[in-house]
Amino acid sequence: MSAMHLLVGMAAMALPALSQSPVAQKLLHTSTSFDLTVHASYAKTAPLFGPEGERAWAGKHWNPVFMHPQPAADVEGAVFTIQHGNLKAVWVTSAFDADARHFQYVYFLPDLMVTVIDVRFKPEGASSTAVHVVYTRTALTPEGNEHLTAMSQGDSTAGKEWQKAIDEHLGYSEPVSRP
Repeated sequence: MSAMHLLVGMAAMALPALSQSPVAQKLLHTSTSFDLTVHASYAKTAPLFGPEGERAWAGKHWNPVFMHPQPAADVEGAVFTIQHGNLKAVWVTSAFDADARHFQYVYFLPDLMVTVIDVRFKPEGASSTAVHVVYTRTALTPEGNEHLTAMSQGDSTAGKEWQKAIDEHLGYSEPVSRP
């Protein structure tokens, strides 16, 4: 089944929740982006941004449970879940194109929100890769507005957190400048 079919199916599952509750207030839609530099070649960088590869640097909270494929693999069309506190998010790898240097993920928290994470890479020489990440979030319910607002605020610091975690994983430290 293609990633597009999975996304259509996810949207269809979200629609009943939307139709059952009247929307008394405007539902939020936000977009936040950040950039970071991975001090490694693109060939070494790209795998760090797949759900399995991210385990190496993302911390204990990042523990994808794969429904597809089995065994787990970083591929387009992968479906997995991630625990967000007491909520479980369903994720789909909607694009995983290493040749185009583009990965994309869609996840939803039922009755709260849908998030699209778009990741683009730009090699900068043999030992450095620029990474541009865009989070686009849409609330599904008024309760989702609160959740979306909190998560969007966290997105604003995610670039620095990811940079630090990936640098630590790769054993990279800023060169010391001498006077």
